[in-house]
Amino acid sequence: MLPGRGAHRHRTRRRSESADADTTAMDIEYWWLLALPLFFALGWLAARIDIKQLMSESRALPMSYFKGLNFLLNEQPDKAIEAFIEVVKVDPQTVELHFALGNLFRRRGEIERAIRMHQNLVERHDLREDQNRAALFELAQDYLKAGLLDRAEELFTKLERTPHAEAALKFLLDIYQQEKDWQKAIGAAEKLESVTGRSYQKEIANFDCELASIEMMHSRPQGARPYLESALTHHRMCVRANVLLGDIELALRNVDAALDAWKRIESQNPAYLSLVAGRIYEGYKDLGRSEEGVNLLRGYLEKYPSLDALNVVFQATLELHGAEPAYRLVRDELRRTPTLLGLDKLLEAQLLDAPIERRRDLELIKGLVSQHTQNLAMYKCDNCGFRARQYYWHCPACASWETYSPRRTEEKAVPA
Repeated sequence: MLPGRGAHRHRTRRRSESADADTTAMDIEYWWLLALPLFFALGWLAARIDIKQLMSESRALPMSYFKGLNFLLNEQPDKAIEAFIEVVKVDPQTVELHFALGNLFRRRGEIERAIRMHQNLVERHDLREDQNRAALFELAQDYLKAGLLDRAEELFTKLERTPHAEAALKFLLDIYQQEKDWQKAIGAAEKLESVTGRSYQKEIANFDCELASIEMMHSRPQGARPYLESALTHHRMCVRANVLLGDIELALRNVDAALDAWKRIESQNPAYLSLVAGRIYEGYKDLGRSEEGVNLLRGYLEKYPSLDALNVVFQATLELHGAEPAYRLVRDELRRTPTLLGLDKLLEAQLLDAPIERRRDLELIKGLVSQHTQNLAMYKCDNCGFRARQYYWHCPACASWETYSPRRTEEKAVPA
């Protein structure tokens, strides 16, 4: 084949391919030219439909709605409430707005306004069943926030067999605890167990202990015993029940039985022995076995260090053996578990037998240490952090049960 003829064919093919490409490009350009007006028309049509729908919805809203918004923007909430109430009366579709406003007022502490908003919903007869239940639930919360516990209880009780049952029962449980109606609290806790599947045995055991305490306050120790047995049945680790059982036996002069009840705490949670250390010593003292009691408590102190137990053993040792053995006891314990509270107790022991010329210096040092230990000698709730000088089974701040550690705050910071 001649070279010139091959080159000619190659140029011809390239021209053909270029012509095809130009044709394809022109086709695409024509397609876009045809499609653009179509897309524009579709977009214009969609916008018109949206605008028409929006205008239709706006015309459907009553003027009170816009008046209410205007009052809110101008910080006139009272007039806004009245306007929105008119909206809800005219248009049931604005019910959610009513709920939102009622909740807003409750959060702001404007309880009367929240009650008025939710009462208006409850009184309506055209609401769906679920909306009516929701309104009752919100109104019950308004009453609870206002301190109208009887009204709140009535409404929450009506909601027990509804989708709001779990939340209603939790509120009822709070109400019964505030009212100290422990029998009803037990019933609410048992219902919550069946609804949620979560155990409330610890709480029920403490409700039983509260009932037992009431019996004991009215000098009816035998009436308290069944409640404490029930508490241990519900929650075998309920230390409080054994503490109270020991108190009952002591009131009935069954000292040995009282000591047995208190000593059973070791198998439940030995940290709580510090709470009954004083009772244990007094029990042995009543039986004429003080030395045996001190030895038992010293054994507990070695195994389960505690400042409260140390204080009891210190006082008992001082009473039975004098200042020097009491001082050695505190010194050895301070070496084993160094704390400022322990140092304060050591200085107290030194003052008992200190010569007159050293007494003033020791008193000065002890005074300075005592000032720094005031915030350390506290019990602390593990749930909310509330501190108190006395031990609570029921936190006065967060209302949780058995959240206080029997160890004081400084002890908790020191590894056992």
